[in-house]
Parts: sequence; C-alpha cells; structure tokens
Amino acid sequence: SSRCCHICKLPGRALGTRVLRLSLVAVLLLLLVAGALTTLLPNNKDDKMLSWRREVKAQGQSALASFTLIMQTYNRSDLLLRLLNHYQAVPQLHKAIVVWNNVGEKPPEDLWNSLGPHPVPVIFKPQTTNRMRNRLQAFPELETQAVLMVDDDMLISAQDLAFAFSVWQQFPDQIVGFVPRKHVSTASGVYSYGGFELQTPGVGDGDQYSMVLIGASFFSSKYLELFQRQPAAVHALVDDTQNCDDIAMNFLIAKHTGKTSGVFVKPVNMGNLEKETSGGHSGMWHRAEHFLQRSYCVNKLVSVYGGMPLKYSNLMIAQFGFPYANHKSKL
Repeated sequence: SSRCCHICKLPGRALGTRVLRLSLVAVLLLLLVAGALTTLLPNNKDDKMLSWRREVKAQGQSALASFTLIMQTYNRSDLLLRLLNHYQAVPQLHKAIVVWNNVGEKPPEDLWNSLGPHPVPVIFKPQTTNRMRNRLQAFPELETQAVLMVDDDMLISAQDLAFAFSVWQQFPDQIVGFVPRKHVSTASGVYSYGGFELQTPGVGDGDQYSMVLIGASFFSSKYLELFQRQPAAVHALVDDTQNCDDIAMNFLIAKHTGKTSGVFVKPVNMGNLEKETSGGHSGMWHRAEHFLQRSYCVNKLVSVYGGMPLKYSNLMIAQFGFPYANHKSKL
C-alpha cells in the first residue's frame, strides 16, 4: 500500500512542478505585456494635449451649434439695453456685438457691465462714422458660422429664433429670416421694390418673394467678408442713400449661390418697439423717399452686377403647435 501511495504521490508532484513552471511563464508573459503597454500609455504631456484637443473640439462644436448676434444702434440706448437683456438669454447665443453708431458718444458699456454678470459676452464697437453698412463688417470677434442680425427696434421671441436657427442649419448658404420683400418688373423694363402688396407678374392667385431682409435674419458670417469684396459702386450706393445694404446682401448671395437669396420663416411673436424709445429717432422707413430709394437701389444694383440675380420663391416655413399660438386660441 505504501508503494501504491508512493506511486499515487508521484503524479501529484510532477503535476505541481508543471503548474509552477506554467505559472512562472504566465507571470513573465504578463510582465512583458504590461511593460509593452506602459510604453504606449500617454505621459503627462500627452494627457494635456488630449484634453486640449477635446477643448478645441468642444469649441468647434459650439461654434457650429451657436450664433452671434450683431445689432447696430443709433440714438436708442434705452431700447438697446432692453433688447440686450432679452437676447442675452436666448439659447445657442454665443456672443453679442453692438455696432455703436453714435459717433463721439460713449456706449453704455460700463452700465451694462455694472449690471452683470451676463450669460454671454457683449462687445460694444464704437464707429468713427455713422454709416448703414457698418454692421456688415467682418468683425474679428466673430467666432461662429451663423450670424443673427437684428435691428435695434426689433423684438423677436426666443421660440421664433430657435426655430429659425434650426431652419438656417438646413439652408446655411441662404438668408433665413422673418421679413420677405420682392422686386417686380414693369413693361418699361424698370424694376420696382415692395412687399406682398405688389403682384408678381404671371403668378396668378399665389404670391412670391425674392428677398429676405437682414434686419431680422440668420445668415453665414462668410457673407460679411464677401460684402467687403463687392465693387466699390455697391458700397458707394449704400453710403449715398444710407439705405439698401440689405438689398445688396440679397443680390450678392443670389449671385454667389445661383439660388434664391433667402428663406422666409413666418414669425409668431415678433414686434417693433420703435414707438417705445425715448431717443426720438424714427426708422428710415418713415422717410418719404424710403421706398423710392429702394426701387432706385434695385435698378442701380442690376446695372452694377450686369443683370438681375434675384430669384422668386414661394417657400414659407412655419411652426406647428407654437406655444404662443396655442395660448391665443380659446377652447
């Protein structure tokens, strides 16, 4: 029996020796693999580089998923502060640039900053001349692809803006805005400018537009740079009339893209606060010659560009189930 037990113990010792050898080999292999992997791990410098890349990526996404407000103002400080208070809380707003056309007068920057903190930076840009086209500069502070341009008497609801911005993301090479206008040709070949009160020839019962005004709109910031490269005659026309920079933008975008210059989004809650200002400055559209000037500009721009690039559109995009609309209806 002792022999039998001895014989029985031999396989156990041999097996234990083999297991020990295999374990040592496995440990050595693990150590080798761990060492190889350690060389591949990023050092502290690499960690910083990775986190920097993540930050850049996040900033890039933010620049595409947000927009910059550009608002030009003249003699309406009271309205300006009220509007900035409204627009600063709009989701997806990255920054606000105020083009200050009160030459020689200090903007209310100190007052604004003293009433902070504010959700987004507001940059005041004092101008040396009171020109209509000051707002169409390619501002170095502009970091987003999308620009929201709003007149200094226009109050647009946050819901309207969020919806229009989502539409602009589908049409990034066009103006997406709330105020459509049109040109119409006449028998004499001279163009006339107006709104829906003018009937587009050959349309029948429907209606169309050929421009979207930039004073309540989204458009790509690249068009600010493109505007700077337009013929000097275009800039001179805007300066001479102190008008028509928006018509010129529609011309250059239509010419640049070969498409309709804009897409009309029907606003639900948008209002003009001009009557509420204490600055005493009324808008240009009150001038007797305003619409005559704009017809003049259309014909002048046709001459400068050597043709009519504007195209008609009957596309109107509207929201369904908008909260204000629901609140107004009584069930």
